[in-house]
Amino acid sequence: MIAESAAAHTRVAKLHHPGLVLLALAIGGFAIGTTEFAAMSLVPYFAPDLGIDATTAGHVISAYALGVVVGAPVIAVLAARLARRTLLVSLMLLFAVGNGLSGLAPSYGFLVAFRFVAGLPHGAYFGVAALVAASLVPRERRSQAVSRVLAGLTVATMIGVPLANLIGQYIGWRWSFGFAALLALLTATLVRLYAPYGAPLKGASPLRELGALRRGQVWLTLATGAIGFGGMFAVYTYLASTLLEVTHAPPSAIPVMLTVFGFGLTIGNLACAWAADRGVMRAAGGTLVWSAFALALYPFATGSVWTLAAVVFLIGCGGGLGTVLQTRLMDVAEDAQTLAAALNHSAFNTANALGPWLAGLALSAGLGFPATGWVGAALAICGLVIWGVSLLTDRPKRTEERLSRAA
Repeated sequence: MIAESAAAHTRVAKLHHPGLVLLALAIGGFAIGTTEFAAMSLVPYFAPDLGIDATTAGHVISAYALGVVVGAPVIAVLAARLARRTLLVSLMLLFAVGNGLSGLAPSYGFLVAFRFVAGLPHGAYFGVAALVAASLVPRERRSQAVSRVLAGLTVATMIGVPLANLIGQYIGWRWSFGFAALLALLTATLVRLYAPYGAPLKGASPLRELGALRRGQVWLTLATGAIGFGGMFAVYTYLASTLLEVTHAPPSAIPVMLTVFGFGLTIGNLACAWAADRGVMRAAGGTLVWSAFALALYPFATGSVWTLAAVVFLIGCGGGLGTVLQTRLMDVAEDAQTLAAALNHSAFNTANALGPWLAGLALSAGLGFPATGWVGAALAICGLVIWGVSLLTDRPKRTEERLSRAA
């Protein structure tokens, strides 16, 4: 089996240069990351233009997240018989349409609908792109290949988001969404040119993909991400407010701090991928411990820009958990790879909703912005508990597999 897999990777490498394929897929990640995070910073511009307040404008952000949660499993199941390259190109074209229409939205209602459409391909794209990336390299390097795709998203937090915000400030918020649409069209073109065809596996069907939902380890992995990753979002959502109201930093410090976070996210993505290729479960557990520790430091670091920047960098490094869990799902999904891979991003968007909601409850209770760090640490610890359950329940199976290989 290992020899057959190595031979398959060699054939793919001869026909398709892995570096070009990964670059094409990463540009798609850059496009998605840019519009997902930049939309939050564009609220002050599109809200008054559409005649809505900031609270109502938040529903535009929620509509995109809802599109991700709904679109990931639905598209993965319905597209089970499509070739992976065809699916990736189709997803990027849909993403381009959703963002292009967002830039043309004549009213708040239309913008909500178009942001929902733009969110639909998000999870399925990253899930399928991760599978394509892993197919290009030997098994012992698959996490690092997946991290190259997700690096597009992390780099977007450093470059794409500030750039889209500048476009929104100086040219208009509509052009920011147009920028994302152009990136999506570029991705679709490059994927069509360089990615392998990726014919569907023999016997692929929507019913077989749904089989992933019968596997307990799939659910435990998704729950680890949905809860454990929520801690990072609990802090990130209120980071700007913490800077202004607790640290008393000038507004100009906000983009700098967001860049620091993005830098940590990028470093953590690469480092965690390296660790995952040497032990997926150890890497997942270690990342959650790291996140809990970094988040617990946050309340003590808010008094100074310098200490806050250092801790925000450490928190960003914990974002590498996404790559680790993506690889874990490849191990436990068996023959339902596409659905499981796509659901990983539904789980993280669940974390994106859960973390800020719980942090908001802490703020409503009068605990103050630094307390978002305690909320984040608690979520990371809860994720670690779920990881422990997954490890313990999976141990008998892994022992049996080792004995079988030894025999």
